[in-house]
This record gives sequence, C-alpha cells and structure tokens, in this order.
Amino acid sequence: MKLQIAMDTLPPDKLLELFQEVQEYVDIIELGTPYVLQYGVGIIEDIRKISRNVEILCDSKIMDAGYYEADELFKKGADYVTVLAVTEYSTLADSVRAAKENGKKIVADMICVQEMKSKVEELEEIGVDVIAVHTGVDEQAMGRTPLEDLKEIRKYCRKAAVAVAGGITYQSLDLYTEQKPDIIIVGGGIFKAADPVAETKKLYRAIRG
Repeated sequence: MKLQIAMDTLPPDKLLELFQEVQEYVDIIELGTPYVLQYGVGIIEDIRKISRNVEILCDSKIMDAGYYEADELFKKGADYVTVLAVTEYSTLADSVRAAKENGKKIVADMICVQEMKSKVEELEEIGVDVIAVHTGVDEQAMGRTPLEDLKEIRKYCRKAAVAVAGGITYQSLDLYTEQKPDIIIVGGGIFKAADPVAETKKLYRAIRG
C-alpha cells in the first residue's frame, strides 16, 4: 500500500522545502489540478531534480487530446498522469498509448462515474494502470466520502491498481486500509494539520504497518 500526498495550496518554494522534509515518508507526490493551473507544470521538473525515489503524479484530469497532453506531461517528468474516466474511449486509449511509449502510467479518475462495473471493465480493457476512486471537494462539503465507492470498485477490479481520495485523514485511515486499496491519497489531512511533517510520518507508518 502506497501513500500519495496531494499538493494543492503551497507556493512552489514552500512545496519544495516541505517535500525535502517528507519525501522519506512518501511514495507518490501529486500536483493537484488547482496547483498545476496556478503554478504550471514546470514544478514537475523542479521536484524531479531533488526527488530520490518518490514518483510524481500530475493530476491533469485529461478530457480530450489524450495522447498529446499525456505525452507532454510524461516528457516533463511525470510518472503518472490522470485522465477522467467519463471521457471518450478514444481519449482514454490514446492516453494509455502515450504512457506505454514513455514507460509511465495512466490513472483513470472515477469522479462523476455512475455505472462503476461497466466502466471498470472498459478501463481495464483499455489498459489503464490505476483506477482512482475520488470524491471531489464539492461533494465532500455535502458530507460524502469515497468509502462506499471504494468498496464497490474493489469488487470489480481485476488488473488495475486501486487508489482512493477524498477527505481521508489519519483519524479515518483505518476505514480505508481495511478495503486494501493500493494507493491512499491524502491532501488536506496533511496540510491542515498543525505539523504536516509529523502527520505525514504517522500516515506513512500506519499504512506500512
């Protein structure tokens, strides 16, 4: 089980400073969609220069131009790129083709997907590497969590790894680890903590047992 930390708020200098302190306790660093929109994809290269073993995910949420967008981000240094599972088959397939050519991975974000079983089957047929259960911040504000969707998707996945995101904290961690996802994604649960470094260590050690 891996820990992925999602960066959405810190300016680049603070992000790089914090990353230096926590990278020993992180498997994947995610540059969230708001982060990329505000600061650009150049931060991928900055992280790559100082990363020892941590993989980089760019949460691009591709909806069109799958090959072009994914290929550009992989060439910038991303190890994972996200594509929205609700998009067209051709966009999904082209994103996967870019990943395979670059020796990298595609994550299909399940946000807004209604029919889980058929979509998981389609994504695995196309060859996505990771299927991400995701409850967005707007839905979280209404009290939703990704737990029930995680339980459902866990029934259907046969090939792809499973990631889960959406308001997970150290206090709620056990509910998710019981479902045995491959990747647990935490953002606010770290960055809203009084001591983000200590919180990252706690989460990592709990996930690794």
